[in-house]
Amino acid sequence: MKVTNIPFMALRKMIAAFSLLLILASIGSLAVKGLQFGLDFTGGTLVEVAYEEAPQLDDIRTLLAENGYDDVVVQNFGSPTDVVVRMANSYTATLGDEVIATLQNEGETAVSLQRSEFVGAQVGEELREQGGLGMLLALLIVMLYVAVRFQFKFSLASVAALAHDVIITLGFFSLFEVEFDLTVLAALLAVVGYSLNDTIVVCDRIRENFRIMREIEPVDLVNVSINQTLGRTLITSLTTIFVLMVLFFAGGEAIHNFSMALLVGVIIGTYSSVFVAANLLLALDVKREDLVPEPKEELEDELP
Repeated sequence: MKVTNIPFMALRKMIAAFSLLLILASIGSLAVKGLQFGLDFTGGTLVEVAYEEAPQLDDIRTLLAENGYDDVVVQNFGSPTDVVVRMANSYTATLGDEVIATLQNEGETAVSLQRSEFVGAQVGEELREQGGLGMLLALLIVMLYVAVRFQFKFSLASVAALAHDVIITLGFFSLFEVEFDLTVLAALLAVVGYSLNDTIVVCDRIRENFRIMREIEPVDLVNVSINQTLGRTLITSLTTIFVLMVLFFAGGEAIHNFSMALLVGVIIGTYSSVFVAANLLLALDVKREDLVPEPKEELEDELP
């Protein structure tokens, strides 16, 4: 494979400004608008129904809204005839039957109740806390792993790049008011692993080049390393993005937000692997001496 010679690091100041702008916009959106938490986090009622024929989900949403059911999320579950209705209404023993009666009276297709259950607000709050702690724990473990395998500067750069990816992905969901549920949280953790893998490949090549390229400035060495791994990074990312696009457009509403989070995260993660992590390494003044210790001078025998 032909190695490119693109001067990525010549644009490092512009890249840093762009990333900072994205992070500030994301934090601003999170501070002002917050996240649109799903029932997994806020609490509410879930009703699963089965139709004899596949219904139109928009018609179900309109019908429920007209009958006083607010904040309703309607999704297919498993098959086109199985539908899950998530709502913020308080749970009662007869709520499932009431929803079935509403759908049956207005629809032409027979509907049957599969299950009706409630997620308490306290459980949702615990899920939010545990999800946040899980994300912080994942970043801490990544920092320790990279510090042991490479060096502390690589650890800081890698974790900062991962935090960059997570914040921007969260900002996307906040800005466009997309529902944030447990599947999106799982996607974020997957994005951390995916982005880390790409970052490790670049870091490993930088470390290797520091050992074999002795008469070269760190900026030029980092640029060479990125170009050497660029083909692998693009092929991996593009194949992943193609699969995620199929899931996003044809996977159904049950995994719609999950695939969206992965799609945004993979794109941002690829960008950060090529630009952000290496840029941070240079900002931390990474040198050959950080990875390759200087040889000890041989002591001359002292003669009497």
